[in-house]
Amino acid sequence: MASTVVKQFHSAEKRHTQDEKRRIQNKKIKTGIRGAAKKVLSAVLEKNKAKADETLKTMIKEIDTAARKGIVKKNAAARKKSRLQHLVNTLLA
Repeated sequence: MASTVVKQFHSAEKRHTQDEKRRIQNKKIKTGIRGAAKKVLSAVLEKNKAKADETLKTMIKEIDTAARKGIVKKNAAARKKSRLQHLVNTLLA
């Protein structure tokens, strides 16, 4: 009986450690997305079309990766991409 309790505690500790590692990794990715979005916004405010296009491409790549891994929901990723793409397109008008 005692060995079963020890195994349960061990698996709970392992699960906690794994969850913590995943949380930190997911936080890095989400922070990267927010940083990329801010770069796109700053390029749009500067009215720098080339820089806005370049930063938008990197942001879309980061969002798609996060959506594929399940860090960001698919529809949320599409919404973020659409809104920033619309902002960049307003530079042409």
